[in-house]
Amino acid sequence: MGKDAARAEWDNPMQFVLACVSYAVGLGNVWRFPYLCQMHGGGGFLIPYMLMLVLLGVPLFYMELAIGQKMRLGSIGAWRAISPYLGGVGMASVVTSMYLCLYYNVINAWSFWYLFHSFQSILPWAECPANSNLTGPVEECERATPTQYFFYRETLDISGSIEENGGIHMGQALCLLLAWIIVYLFIVKGVKSTGKVVYFTATFPYLVLIIYLIRGVTLHGAINGVKYMFTPKMEQLAKPTTWINAATQIFFSLGLGFGSLIAFASYNQYNNNFEKQAIVVSMVNSGTSIFASIVTFSIYGFKATFNYESCLERVRLLLLNTFDLAEDTISLENVNHWIAELNRTHPEQFASLGGRLETCDLEAELDTAVEGTGLAFIVYSEAIKNMPVSQLWSVLYFIMLLLLGMGSMLGNVIAVITPLSDLKFISHYMSTKTLNGLVCLFCLLLGLGFTTRSGNYWFTMFNDYGATFSLLFIVLIEVITVCYIYGIKRFEKDVEDMLGHRLNWYWKIMLAGVSPILLIALFIFYIVNYIQGGTPTYQAWNKELGKSVVTEYPPYAQAFIGLLLASSVCCIPLTALYTYCKKRNLASGKRERTVSTITPRQS
Repeated sequence: MGKDAARAEWDNPMQFVLACVSYAVGLGNVWRFPYLCQMHGGGGFLIPYMLMLVLLGVPLFYMELAIGQKMRLGSIGAWRAISPYLGGVGMASVVTSMYLCLYYNVINAWSFWYLFHSFQSILPWAECPANSNLTGPVEECERATPTQYFFYRETLDISGSIEENGGIHMGQALCLLLAWIIVYLFIVKGVKSTGKVVYFTATFPYLVLIIYLIRGVTLHGAINGVKYMFTPKMEQLAKPTTWINAATQIFFSLGLGFGSLIAFASYNQYNNNFEKQAIVVSMVNSGTSIFASIVTFSIYGFKATFNYESCLERVRLLLLNTFDLAEDTISLENVNHWIAELNRTHPEQFASLGGRLETCDLEAELDTAVEGTGLAFIVYSEAIKNMPVSQLWSVLYFIMLLLLGMGSMLGNVIAVITPLSDLKFISHYMSTKTLNGLVCLFCLLLGLGFTTRSGNYWFTMFNDYGATFSLLFIVLIEVITVCYIYGIKRFEKDVEDMLGHRLNWYWKIMLAGVSPILLIALFIFYIVNYIQGGTPTYQAWNKELGKSVVTEYPPYAQAFIGLLLASSVCCIPLTALYTYCKKRNLASGKRERTVSTITPRQS
């Protein structure tokens, strides 16, 4: 493929690097990686994580940047240029990115909602609202917690199950509209406007993380969380799930398979040093995950210590009142001693406490693992409300979430727009602004479904099933295509043409051997795990209990999950079949025309 001089380009290599950082460093670094550390042995999880970065993440990141920069096309055009039969790989990437666009901006809408509610003298999730009779707090809030009530009832106004539909939450719909307007303004002029925006979206979250780190480590009990993170539980390394989760975290954190990296690299100058940039961005992304985890675990430590000491205080007051002891007899430091002592000296009276006596355990508080929206909008909010000047920390936190989310959204939308704009029949009739506007409007209209009362359950479905299976398959096809169909030697020559040197042994071994084997293993594990998992389930909010309960998806939702899993992957074989049939028909037509020209006329 020759060089395309007319194609728009980044103003400088730094814009490209920042665009990749802004895209790759997203919400998963803040709420997924800390959860995996907590689940898989604290600091011990860093061992499989860094190994998978070297064996899987960096080589595949490098490969996608090389393809985009060489072909100077979006995902559909780039794979079609390699082989007409592979246009479906790009189409599968576009479909998967479209699914992501539909629901990912809803998270930004939630961030706007929380940000706007942060400018109050008392944060609305700090305490339960009064009931209609003003005689006490709302019962649902009493059964749950103020932070859970604000998220599930005020923010989502969630229904009891996916089968209970309801109207659109107007507040959320307006926040979603605002989120899409901002995305459109960021991409309105294509790479020229995006290149300016990434200077802010890629750097400001680090400023907030640094501020939060300084504040976090000075909080009471923060050291308990940090020690918990860096204390390795090496027995976790013997579990296959630890290694599998490390690989999938690397895979999705870098944004492989969506077509965003190919689209970004297609705007590079032909001789840009993408090799160095692939290593830098991969390391920055992983370093950010570890850095964000230190911040998160300091907040964890503060929250766990606060809950632990609150529990001890309740037990202290219960013992003082039950056994009529002097106020200064029992302190937080000697509560456990007095529990044992009173149980020994007053066994009958102690037994009368029954279920009122709580078990306070700091380790158990730290072991409570939460990921995703539960961590971002419930656990963090609960910690923030207990900080001095909580409004300031709330505003900073949700601005950071917004910028992380918006940075990733830029990559998601560009992954859809770039391949479409490369199609001649679209670029001929539509300007860049019009195409960008129509894509954003389309995603907004479909995304309104996530703002209904059952919308969060559909959000969870898209998040769980919309991308994982298809991305594993897409990237597996990509690496097999580059190494064994296009050919590793041809790929070497392309790299030499762009960089002036050939692939070294590391890239060859990883791309031709190690990475495909790991991808096949991950793909098989996902299928086996899905089959063994039985009927798909989701967490339904039960307002009577004040907590989420595991519920099976109804049959129509299970059918929709099947559609999500198959829709993008089907693009690959169907496009190949279409191309084959088209070529066969053309060849057949040529033969018929040839025969008709040489057949003698009948007299």
